[in-house]
Amino acid sequence: MGEARRIVVKVGSSSLTTAAGGLDADRVDALVDVLAKARGGGEKEIVLVSSGAIAAGLAPLGLERRPKDLARQQAAASVGQGLLVARYTASFARYGVRVGQVLLTSDDMSRRAHHRNASRTLDKLLAMGAFPVVNENDTVATDEIRFGDNDRLAALVAHLVHADLLVLLSDIDGVYDGDPARPGTSRIAEVRGPADLAGVEIGSAGKAGVGTGGMVTKVEAARIAAAAGIPVVLTNAVHAADALAGGDTGTCFHPTGKRSAGRLLWLQHASTPQGSLTLDDGAVRAVVERHSSLLSAGIAAVTGEFSAGDPVELRDRAGHAVARGLVNFDARELPQLLGRSTRELARELGPAYEREVVHRDDLVLLHP
Repeated sequence: MGEARRIVVKVGSSSLTTAAGGLDADRVDALVDVLAKARGGGEKEIVLVSSGAIAAGLAPLGLERRPKDLARQQAAASVGQGLLVARYTASFARYGVRVGQVLLTSDDMSRRAHHRNASRTLDKLLAMGAFPVVNENDTVATDEIRFGDNDRLAALVAHLVHADLLVLLSDIDGVYDGDPARPGTSRIAEVRGPADLAGVEIGSAGKAGVGTGGMVTKVEAARIAAAAGIPVVLTNAVHAADALAGGDTGTCFHPTGKRSAGRLLWLQHASTPQGSLTLDDGAVRAVVERHSSLLSAGIAAVTGEFSAGDPVELRDRAGHAVARGLVNFDARELPQLLGRSTRELARELGPAYEREVVHRDDLVLLHP
């Protein structure tokens, strides 16, 4: 891991802000010191996924704690995001490094063109020597399309930029086999698969109360990245330098799978289905076993309101979701197509209807 050249680092709100809200300049500077030194003269490329926008906006808006309603969260993010990037910009300027801000939503990332543009932007920022700072675009994201936590976002960004390593920084120095506050518990140094965490109770709430994650979201993010072939180190922010240097710190999640098409990872883990298509038995076998595209002839029913390009679930007759994909038709168009061959539709409705409802390149299987 010490030899990793392209690294994604995620830092949580609790590592950057006070419990009452507002940025802690000393903490930000300490993190930037580590990142700038690890970056060196270009030996390593680092992308930072940073939480903290909403937390940074609490105190300036007179909010005592993180609001529960989306509108006030978005208002806090609007104020806090500018403060957060300004703080990073000033801190990195001490090393002559420019900062580039990249704000993402899950809806952006499940669409082919937006996904490609995000990848291109991050690659170009790195090539030009800028330091990308990524965050969820909280000011416009809705409940339906939010990532929900930046841990999962970091795992997906790591796959997007073909990272060699993902480092998740928190206020806890790894995964423990029990409550870290209780005597007798010990840190789990390595995780090579789900069996290594069997029976381990993972906490869901952070100590500082200014973020949305917790250890459960970090472990899930680590699993997503590991399944995509990316090793992960989960540790305390104070041990960031050791993690970037490949030292023995935190919990290391070893890769459990191979890299796949980047956009499909986003589709599986970051998209919210806008509707569903019920498939007949033959279509289920074609999609699941033969990895074929979904044609109109194999669809038995349509539910939901969606437009062409939206993510939808593909379900069997029992209602079990077997796949997720980007649909090529609006919901209102599909009822007249059900059970009919593409050749018949092209003859009756025109060549525009001689296409797949969901192309296999825009489809990912959902494993039980």
